[in-house]
Amino acid sequence: MGTYLITGATGGIGTAVAELLRERGHDLILTGRSPDRLDALAGKLRTGAAHAATQSIAITPGAPPAATAGTGASITTIPLDLTEPRRIEAVLAATELPARLDGVVHAAGVVHLSPVAALEADEWMDHLSVNLVSAAEVTRLLLPALRAAAGHVVFVNSTAGLRANPEWSAYAASKFGLRALADSLRAEEPSLRVTTVYPGRTATEMQRKVRAQEGHPYAEDDFAAPGTVARVLVAALETPRDAVVSDVTVRPN
Repeated sequence: MGTYLITGATGGIGTAVAELLRERGHDLILTGRSPDRLDALAGKLRTGAAHAATQSIAITPGAPPAATAGTGASITTIPLDLTEPRRIEAVLAATELPARLDGVVHAAGVVHLSPVAALEADEWMDHLSVNLVSAAEVTRLLLPALRAAAGHVVFVNSTAGLRANPEWSAYAASKFGLRALADSLRAEEPSLRVTTVYPGRTATEMQRKVRAQEGHPYAEDDFAAPGTVARVLVAALETPRDAVVSDVTVRPN
């Protein structure tokens, strides 16, 4: 079994990916902004897991992780604020991450719709910090562990990273940048596999907020399920080593 780190693990797609990877018996390192939500997710995964020996470990920055008892897969949580990319290195340095990582799934993201005329610098910085700069920084810091395992990096992008629409400029710019990051990483790191997943509208809390910003009602059945996107993503992770799924788009039907 492998070890996978997921950013944005408490969001819709991140949680769905964590559930699928846990079902397969992998060790998980879950990151998110809220310690309480991370603890709740770890508890849910632990109690719902098929393997009774699963352990849940919470890491406090500055302290080593608790020892894992038993032989089952582990679930480690690391509170990580991606709005502050300059602080990520210190947080990760204060933890005892494994020397080998089989994969990193970048599932964190923020969005706020607004026309260019109304977008202030802080809103641009928020989008770029969370959606792009932090993904680049986490990847940079974890490259030694990824190289050691010939691992896989997955970027959860968006169809907004393929086409920008009115009022989506900041979000789309951050996702276009994320696409460039993935393409460059793929060319620079031949021992790694790099995948970009472009979900269309997905039934998540982010989508609920987007619909409110658009002035439209939110109906979950109108969108792709997070679990569907997660299945496509995990299928890319499980593709045999003689190939890589470099880009895949998942749209609601």
